[in-house]
Amino acid sequence: MSLEISPPTMPAWGRSVHRFDHLRGKIMGHGSPLMPTGSIRGIDPVETWTILVVESQDEYREALTEDLVRCGQKVQAMTGGRAALDCRPVADLILLGLELADLDGLEVCRALRAGCDTPVIAIGSQVSELDTVLALRAGADDYVARPYGFRELMARMEAVMRRAHAHEHAPEILERGPLRIDVRKREVVFKDRVIRMTRKEFELLLLLALNRGTVVSRDRILDQIWGGSWSRRTLDTHVSSIRSKLGDRDWIVSIRGVGFMMDHI
Repeated sequence: MSLEISPPTMPAWGRSVHRFDHLRGKIMGHGSPLMPTGSIRGIDPVETWTILVVESQDEYREALTEDLVRCGQKVQAMTGGRAALDCRPVADLILLGLELADLDGLEVCRALRAGCDTPVIAIGSQVSELDTVLALRAGADDYVARPYGFRELMARMEAVMRRAHAHEHAPEILERGPLRIDVRKREVVFKDRVIRMTRKEFELLLLLALNRGTVVSRDRILDQIWGGSWSRRTLDTHVSSIRSKLGDRDWIVSIRGVGFMMDHI
């Protein structure tokens, strides 16, 4: 069965709610999984994932859920942040609406990140650098603002999943002097102190550590860590945060006009 989606100027979430009435009752607050039933024309996902959709607004949740199922994905849908935190569902990727009815979306994002390592794409209604930075600092791997095209969302999901598995072949333990990185546990210890880091901070630090003594260009970092979709200011903010948490600015050296290098061993 095939479902034709609207062009980018007519986002999937904007369709009339009555088209999705048959989903009501199937999408329960406890997150009953919906299984793939077909495909959406023009979208051929590389893999099938189990996706958790957390969204309080019925029309957004139901439209997104149906499109994901039509695209071959397995979906769990929840109506609020508290249900998602209480259930701790097993998922490959979380699509988190930030405008939840019961809890602050950014706080839910922080709690999810503290309790699991599942990639999170935050979905909001504001198109601004501040909202993007707040979502990323809360632990989101990406931020999408409404209105968005479903093809764009699928492309971002695939990019996030690629980046999430980018370090699968890295050594389990990486040591650089007093810096110890446990790749499997995603734990950083510096001078006998456990350093709490967001997913992006961890991935950035690991990338620089894997390339010790080599300048890693800004373009490469943005492409590998953020999929090339964020500004250079976002990168500078994360580098500044890592330096602050380590308590030693000399560990990450800025090469003006080029990038960054880990060279203080």
